[in-house]
Amino acid sequence: MKITIFRQEASVSRLVQRGEADRTRARAESRELVLLSSVFCLLSSVFCLLFFVCQAAADSKVGIINSKHNLSITGPGELKALTETGICIFCHTPHNATPQTPLWNKSIEPVNYILYTSTTQSVVPSPPSGPSRLCLSCHDGTLALGAVLQPSSGIATTGQITVGKPSYIGVILSDDHPFSFSYLDALPNPYAGLNPVLLPSDLPFYGGSSMFIECSTCHDAHEDSYRTPDKNGQLTGKFLVMDNRASALCIRCHSNIDGWALTTHRTSTSSTGSVLPLSPRSWPTWSIVSDWACEGCHTSHSAGGPERLLNNLNEEDNCYTCHNGVVAEKNIFLNFQKPSRHPVESFTGDHDPTELPTFITKRHVECADCHNPHASNSRIASAPYVSGRLEKVTGMTIERAAVNPANYEYEICFKCHAELFQRTPFIPRVLDNTNTQETFSLVNPSYHPVVGTGKNPNVPSIPSSFEPALTASSIIYCTDCHSDDSGSKGPHGSSFAPILREQYETTDNTPESYQDYALCYRCHDRTSILNDESFRKHKKHIVDESTPCSVCHDPHGIADNGFSGSHTHLINFDIRIVAPKSGNPFPVFTDNGTFSGSCTLVCHGKVHDNESYP
Repeated sequence: MKITIFRQEASVSRLVQRGEADRTRARAESRELVLLSSVFCLLSSVFCLLFFVCQAAADSKVGIINSKHNLSITGPGELKALTETGICIFCHTPHNATPQTPLWNKSIEPVNYILYTSTTQSVVPSPPSGPSRLCLSCHDGTLALGAVLQPSSGIATTGQITVGKPSYIGVILSDDHPFSFSYLDALPNPYAGLNPVLLPSDLPFYGGSSMFIECSTCHDAHEDSYRTPDKNGQLTGKFLVMDNRASALCIRCHSNIDGWALTTHRTSTSSTGSVLPLSPRSWPTWSIVSDWACEGCHTSHSAGGPERLLNNLNEEDNCYTCHNGVVAEKNIFLNFQKPSRHPVESFTGDHDPTELPTFITKRHVECADCHNPHASNSRIASAPYVSGRLEKVTGMTIERAAVNPANYEYEICFKCHAELFQRTPFIPRVLDNTNTQETFSLVNPSYHPVVGTGKNPNVPSIPSSFEPALTASSIIYCTDCHSDDSGSKGPHGSSFAPILREQYETTDNTPESYQDYALCYRCHDRTSILNDESFRKHKKHIVDESTPCSVCHDPHGIADNGFSGSHTHLINFDIRIVAPKSGNPFPVFTDNGTFSGSCTLVCHGKVHDNESYP
């Protein structure tokens, strides 16, 4: 009996202990459930947050569905399928693809492409390869958009990529930015002689350590986020990997262009109005010069001027787009239409950025012979130094040595106006010299003070009321005389030959007036000249005998031959009007000291036989 009761008590005790254990386990499980519930709620919050972040990021992207690369029937572009609803199928297929990544759904047949060439490139591109060859399987126009491997019957579309469409690249790649070459083998601006730059870390390159530039270095075929309104107000893009406002994409590679940081073409906030975009281009549509930057002159595809990818074939037309009085302040185009001008329209394709001033094979002139569009700026200078407009341009020194860049304005002029190219004298003289470089030599008996200060310290006619700061020791620019006659400064064009800033009459028997000799009177005070304050017979010759200044004076300078008289005071007679006295080989002037001299010659039919002045 006692044993039975003990067993019952033990059993009850075990039940009590088991119940207590169950309650403990239940409490623990309850706590775990609460903890798990809390974790779940936290994770749910995180997932919700991530969802909204991702959704916001997705909303900022266009994606392929809303781009023109969606060639399905639902695509937004002009070219698309008639019935096909698949999007990826135009480029990719999971089975029976070409042996090209990524599962390419188009045939890659051999094509003979004509590649880009330029004298300023340091590497020759390879035939299109890698992702570029895949892009060209549509954009070269050799295959129809619907010509896919799967389905084998192809896909019917509303149209094709053909000549004239913006998406057409063609097989002639000489007018397109080069690709399929190693970034490491080619400096973006090799002729500038600068150091290599670091590899852009935010652009995709290919070929392992070769770092090949391909189409997809600049274009993302699956994303077209960087779009701007075109001429018709429609959002348009070119599948760029980044926004190219202010040429941000261009300068990721072309980052070492000397002078670009300060050039007006990068910093100007002038409005482009309706001038840009350039016809027939409809994209982009930036509104100020600095936003256009590189694209104001260059285009990556279908360039009008293939070499150096200029928008227009004629070099000057790229400048006229803005420098016609609409965008830029000065109307340079108008001055180039005047009768005396640098004939830039006659030499398309002759200027080469690599040409040496001492070895120019063909005489020519283009805007880029005097202006570097990558460096030109508004910095003001004093003679003889180059201003910002002539920044970083090659030149030739007075010693006939090539210099890059030119330090003095006259060095830019000497590239052409030197011994390389002879020309007909503007006025036939006792000593003819069409090598302007020699006429300004400091060893000459006289010269206008362009290369250095003049030799005559006493010039009573200086200063004039127009140039009150001028002195006898001043240095002047070539462009103080040879310049546009209106609107701008520089030898673009003038109504007065040879590209003169103001009128300079050279016709004999012209009555004296300020207007007819305005160029001379700009620096040489007219009152002083007519009062005979220097040469005692100025008034007699100019007023009484209507003799132009040019009859006696050669405005550049004279390289003396040693046996044709004195050539001080720029004396070098116009032999159409002044003849030698009988028995003499030359009409002769003899310098007898300050404001004193004599002439032995025949002028206006009158014989001067050692006639002295005064």
